Amino acid sequence: MLDGKKNVLLAVTGSIAAYKAADIARGFIKKGYSVTVMLTANGAKFITPMTFETLTGSKCLVDTFDRNFKYEVEHISAAKACDLLLVAPASANVIGKIAGGIADDMVTTTILAVTAPKLIAPAMNTAMYDNPIVQDNMKKLKAYGYQFIDPAEGLLACGDTGRGKLADVEDILSVSQGILEETENETEKVSGTELSDLNKSEAGEAPDYAAEAGDAPDYAGRTVVVTAGPTQEAIDPVRYITNHSSGKMGYSLAEAAAKRGAKVVLISGPTALRVPENENISFVPVVSASDMAEAVFTHFEKADILIMAAAVADYTPKTVADQKIKKADGGMTIELARTTDILGTLKDRKREGQFICGFSMETENLLGNSRKKLVKKNLDMIAANSIVDPGAGFGHDTNKVTIIARDGEESLPLISKAETADRILDAIIKRVK
Repeated sequence: MLDGKKNVLLAVTGSIAAYKAADIARGFIKKGYSVTVMLTANGAKFITPMTFETLTGSKCLVDTFDRNFKYEVEHISAAKACDLLLVAPASANVIGKIAGGIADDMVTTTILAVTAPKLIAPAMNTAMYDNPIVQDNMKKLKAYGYQFIDPAEGLLACGDTGRGKLADVEDILSVSQGILEETENETEKVSGTELSDLNKSEAGEAPDYAAEAGDAPDYAGRTVVVTAGPTQEAIDPVRYITNHSSGKMGYSLAEAAAKRGAKVVLISGPTALRVPENENISFVPVVSASDMAEAVFTHFEKADILIMAAAVADYTPKTVADQKIKKADGGMTIELARTTDILGTLKDRKREGQFICGFSMETENLLGNSRKKLVKKNLDMIAANSIVDPGAGFGHDTNKVTIIARDGEESLPLISKAETADRILDAIIKRVK
């Protein structure tokens, strides 16, 4: 920690998005963090070390064998000093090196010595990002505890359109801050529970950890039904009513549950997301709230766990025009009818042992309204999803959720939706067991 501040070690690699790293560094400085920047040789071709030195007031590290520094092993001292390692942008080349344990420059050498949390923000061509080798490298790193913030979709520098753009700078800053704050909270809690666990070890009694090496995945043998995305309620053959849900939270939950051994049924409204390529995930596309209800009722019978992350319309047009409604002078009124209350219906169909987790999104009194929904719909747990906090809610790669159960509550910091999914699954499996 430098000058009493949390220290971020920012590694910048060879990507056209390297120029955005200057905004990332500036963002951390504004938030009160110390920042040390490392550049790969290719990264330095896109943006100069002087840019970062001007912004951070610290030397930018490039050459492993640079003698122009005080006498200490530079990459080791940088690794020890950081509270968070952020690689942004992260090229396919550097991701592959880290996954392979290669340490042939200042950046990769330092990364191997870092014991603090590590966050990677990839940026590359769509075909490179989707390449199975790159995907396998990222999966390998996730298994080692590295965290990722998914790239955005859009027009890339090469002219292609698709996934691969560096995630939004504000999202990267928000996820990073969430990790730093969570780490700080964990450090402050090294008294009570942690110390009692240490005392158990000293007394010869093993701490009671949830998962030991060699255990089977904690969701193995379970069927998890996850709903995701919005619904579309037709007005006529051209128009429909919908909402801003991107489906990212539900898809993250489905993928996380599958990785943890579950057989997953992902019931999704229309989204721009790719269907997960996982043999443990069965994909069920739907359009309307009525379609969603039918699919959920069909698959609920065999489900051990249901997670309702979809944003299902509460109302649908009472009648749907056969032809496009032509515009005319004056206003227009559309009469709406209530859609099926899926969770309200399931509370009478739930069998013993089934676990239902709902989602709640409110613009006011989020926790109070969510607690009422938990009781009214006889849920086992509900994830109260903020949409008023920057970086949380619809469309973002990050989220801020409060987990509410009958035996307690847990407020999560602003973290990636992938990490949020795992935290929700942790809370569920603890209660299912």
